[in-house]
Amino acid sequence: MKYFIAAGEASGDLHASELIKSIKTLDPEARFTFLGGDLMASATGHEPLIHYRDMAFMGFVDVVKHLGAVTGNLKTAKQAITRERPDAVILVDYPSFNLRLAQHAHAAGIPVFYYISPKVWAWKEGRVKQIKKYVTRMYSILPFEVDFYKRRHDYTVEYVGNPSAEEVEARRLALPSKEQFCATHGIDSSRPIIALVPGSRVSEIRNNLSIMAEVAARHPDYTAVIAGAPSIDPSLYSSITKLPVVDGATFELMAVADVALVTSGTATLECALLGTPQVVCFRHGGSKLVYNMYKRLLKIPFVSLPNLIADKAVVAEMLMHLCTVDSVDAELNKILPDTPGRIEMLEGYRFMKERLGTRRAAETAAADIVNYLKK
Repeated sequence: MKYFIAAGEASGDLHASELIKSIKTLDPEARFTFLGGDLMASATGHEPLIHYRDMAFMGFVDVVKHLGAVTGNLKTAKQAITRERPDAVILVDYPSFNLRLAQHAHAAGIPVFYYISPKVWAWKEGRVKQIKKYVTRMYSILPFEVDFYKRRHDYTVEYVGNPSAEEVEARRLALPSKEQFCATHGIDSSRPIIALVPGSRVSEIRNNLSIMAEVAARHPDYTAVIAGAPSIDPSLYSSITKLPVVDGATFELMAVADVALVTSGTATLECALLGTPQVVCFRHGGSKLVYNMYKRLLKIPFVSLPNLIADKAVVAEMLMHLCTVDSVDAELNKILPDTPGRIEMLEGYRFMKERLGTRRAAETAAADIVNYLKK
């Protein structure tokens, strides 16, 4: 069968590549046309129709600045779907672009499968109307989304498992010891480690790292280490603090750390799955006005994935104007070694992992897609 797959960013390329491998196992004759990256190219054996680096425009301003490229990419993708008439169109997150493809494929009578639901529970819930109209099957990697769709929109989605949980389990055996990690990166291994994970975007790092560094300075018995993000100029970190930076090893750093300060995102889930107690920091300018605006707009009780999955406050979320040196340090002190707060957080992590379950996301979704098409 023929499959058209659209992934518009690095994380989508990773998840889609695993889905492709699983589909090929079930459908050895599978042929793929795709928008994506190098991992999908490796899985299919050929280059993408459009590489995600030419698609990954984030935010309203960025999209407007590159409107010509966005329009051209959409036209190219639609023409490919019309020309090749795939048996299935598979979309991976990236909703602004992909929902337009869903509408086009639906109009052409091609079943649409959405692997990794857009976060409509947090932002732009109105997109559910398009999803219900154009998407044949929706696959979720966050268990609470099943109830959200059903309760609020009477729409059935399938929870297929969580790729982050799978990745952590797969990589855990190959993790270095603390001594090995410190020797590799020239870090003092005699003291406990505080991992500072300030995000992967320039704005996140500027907003969060200075707070994190000041908190770390209050704990001179610890070694503070910054997780450097790909494509970030090292001078950005050095302009804020002189703390050591480890590039390309965020996962390993969180694993060997005793505690962590983490900017909200997938890293908070990975940190929880690794069993490292953390404080979530998301200053984003620190405006109380913006904080109150977000509280009205967001329809969720938490912003960090560990809390959303557990449906309770497992980790402290220090957001906007609440993310100060004093408040973050107060929460950090609660989860240092030999504290009741640390024990409570680790118990919350175990509860969260139980909710995630053990299903393998790509294999489960691939089996459902192939079975649907065969029927």
